[in-house]
Amino acid sequence: MTGRDAQGPGAILVTGGAGFIGSNFVRLALERTRARIVVVDKLTYAGSLRSLDDCLSDPRLHFVQADIGDRRAIAAVFREHRPDRLVNFAAETHVDRSIDGPAAFVETNLVGTFELLEVAREAHREREEAERRRFRFLHVSTDEVYGSLGPDGLFREDTPYAPNSPYAASKAGADHLVRAYQHTYGLPTLITNCSNNYGPYQFPEKLIPLMTLNAIEGKPLPIYGDGANVRDWLYVEDHCEGILLVLERGRVGEKYNIGGGNERTNLEIVDRLCEALEELLPADENPALRGQGKASYSDLKRFVADRPGHDRRYAIDAKKIRRELGWSPRHDFESGLARTVAWYLENRDWCDAVQQGRYRRERLGLAETGERSGA
Repeated sequence: MTGRDAQGPGAILVTGGAGFIGSNFVRLALERTRARIVVVDKLTYAGSLRSLDDCLSDPRLHFVQADIGDRRAIAAVFREHRPDRLVNFAAETHVDRSIDGPAAFVETNLVGTFELLEVAREAHREREEAERRRFRFLHVSTDEVYGSLGPDGLFREDTPYAPNSPYAASKAGADHLVRAYQHTYGLPTLITNCSNNYGPYQFPEKLIPLMTLNAIEGKPLPIYGDGANVRDWLYVEDHCEGILLVLERGRVGEKYNIGGGNERTNLEIVDRLCEALEELLPADENPALRGQGKASYSDLKRFVADRPGHDRRYAIDAKKIRRELGWSPRHDFESGLARTVAWYLENRDWCDAVQQGRYRRERLGLAETGERSGA
């Protein structure tokens, strides 16, 4: 039982709770706390109730379809459910899409966060002192706000912001708003900045599910540029455990970096993924590869034009959350990747359902060059 549970279960408002990280957090919160969970999600292309199928029958879960930018709708949720904690996952997150269409990222990530803050500020102001002390607004952000690292160094909580994509800039602006509302209005906020997540229920536009599904179907595995861009990979369940710790025990006004300590180049990711697939579904047993005369999944790899402004390296220093809250990831990259690949193999119906009429795994994010080759 957490310290918050000792005061009563309360309610956690989870915005974006039908998305990738949000749905995994909902699952964890139902398992680890006694709180009522109120999920608010607009159900855009990357959000689906299919990601909450195993949770919807839980009487503690309540779902509201709404846009976080709709102040009246969010105010109604606050009035009805009186959440004492809010975790904001709601965001447009795909860098490639932000290159092609940045407006949606500004509207959801920046303006939407502003609207959430305004509703939370008003609700917080009107509550009794005991409720005010319990309330927390946790904003989930990304390491991309820090920009690009050279071959050495790590992103710390005090690393200056230098976002290089419209997505990163919209998240950076939201982070600054959240911080400002704590300093100006006394709203008890927290911020987490995470490295690249992977795991179950990730929409197939992202690297690992995209490559997994393409490989299964014998489609090309497009690798941007020289494949040497580095990311720090974090299994989604480990990330969610960190978020729950910050929500329950984090210091108001602080930010916490959450990283897996698993730096890999994109080419290494694809190579490891091909190896994991070979163990679970050998290439010589996959009709999609046999029909093309390919002996291995690696034969599907090909290098394509790089993403405009592609940051070279991200890496997180997670010492603060380890030291203050005792968090550490439970999954190393190899075991996490094996679990992830197995999940996508076993859940093709989910993959088909969330992509239906929404996404054909086409190449995105080359608005400046006009190229549309790729997956």
